[in-house]
Amino acid sequence: MHWRAITRLFGILLVLYSLGFAPSIAVALFYGDGQWSIFLISMLASIAAGLVLWLPNFRQQQELSIRDGFLVVTLFWVILGIVGALPFVLGLHLSVGDAVFESISGFTTTGATVIVGLDSLPVSILYHRQQIQWLGGMGIIVLAIAILPLLGVGGMQLYRAEASGVAKHEKMTPRIAQTARMLWLIYLALTAGCAVCYWLAGMTPFDAICHAYTTVATGGFSTHDASIGFYNSPLIEGIAIVFMLAGGINFAIHFLAWRRLSLRPYTTDPEAKAYGLIFAGATVIVGLSLFLAGAYEGFSESFRQSAFQVASILTSTGFGTATFADWPLHIPLVLVIVSFIGGCAGSTAGGIKVLRIMLLARLGLRQLFLLAHPRAVSVVKLGRRPVSEDVLFSIWGFYVLYIVTALLLTVAMMAAGLDLESAFGAVVATINLLGPGLGEVAGNFATVSPTVKWLGVVGMLVGRLEVFTLLILFLPAYWRH
Repeated sequence: MHWRAITRLFGILLVLYSLGFAPSIAVALFYGDGQWSIFLISMLASIAAGLVLWLPNFRQQQELSIRDGFLVVTLFWVILGIVGALPFVLGLHLSVGDAVFESISGFTTTGATVIVGLDSLPVSILYHRQQIQWLGGMGIIVLAIAILPLLGVGGMQLYRAEASGVAKHEKMTPRIAQTARMLWLIYLALTAGCAVCYWLAGMTPFDAICHAYTTVATGGFSTHDASIGFYNSPLIEGIAIVFMLAGGINFAIHFLAWRRLSLRPYTTDPEAKAYGLIFAGATVIVGLSLFLAGAYEGFSESFRQSAFQVASILTSTGFGTATFADWPLHIPLVLVIVSFIGGCAGSTAGGIKVLRIMLLARLGLRQLFLLAHPRAVSVVKLGRRPVSEDVLFSIWGFYVLYIVTALLLTVAMMAAGLDLESAFGAVVATINLLGPGLGEVAGNFATVSPTVKWLGVVGMLVGRLEVFTLLILFLPAYWRH
């Protein structure tokens, strides 16, 4: 392990992240909410910590190995979560556990919260919550497209292979730095477009910017306790649906569409097509169920609620116009299943990802076919290209670890005092990066024990870091030379 080079890297990252407190200081001064000093202290603390890490190691510029990469990626999210928690401790006087939970929830774009009374919070604190989700969302895209493929995590090496992702069409750019810049431009363009649409639809400029941050990042934090339901506007909900779904699409596909000035990449990519079909199918199932159960008056209102909630949950955004846990019959379970599927690989969404679900389904069908025809040769394909057995094995391993981790976290949360429904709901909310859950955590995590919150932090990191990246650090063989 190149410890000094890793320490140097984190020093640089902390100093760079400290600049992220500047907009919050500006918002605090503009609105005069008295919180500017809190963000200034947080900025100075971040700079100081960064310099302490960087100065003794500024000459250590060794190239990091793949083995180093797992540790760097994991610690990056943990350190950001701790630094991002400072304004919650200093400004809202939250406990360290609550502040770290809120911050990690933001950076991982989960959207689960321990804060109630959002409508009365200082404006700059509200802005900080929204901004950390936006920054986390961009970090996730770079992680998913530029870094995880190099680590070969859970089938993400598909992006290096000829079989899928960007490489299926063409390489985005020859270097990771160039790739990251292009992704930033696309991300900024989507955010700006979303903010303008929200503003034209009736939001205040502040709310429009804040909700654009968390819509494109599929994060789900809001400036109001009632979330998007605060506005009771079909137009705003429609805009949210469009941009939530856009945030849940592989950003490599956005890049190709932009580069070619064509919508064809969206209609030819197998994962994007499956993603659209899952959204449409789940919307119909939930909408009909709501209508037949008499949960809402009229067919159109049932489908309005269905389309918004399915988009919110499929993309793991977690915005709400209603508490889906209170809906009748089988509907909450259908939505939980949708949350496990999640959005596309290479997006800001959580869940197992549509790409993996597609390949797992085809792998299962292949096994059935081979049972009927033992001597046949069958190849799993993505589009027209075969997927290697190594990638399929990696995806199968990812799925097993994901489900086992979810079950173990459910047991741990029950041991910490939650009932079965609430424990399972808390795991769904965190490991799938969803935000709202079931039972006691249907709205927020404010009332659960500190142990449950720390378990939730683990769940969010496992879900965000694609399972392997975090769990490999607990393997003794990883630490052996």
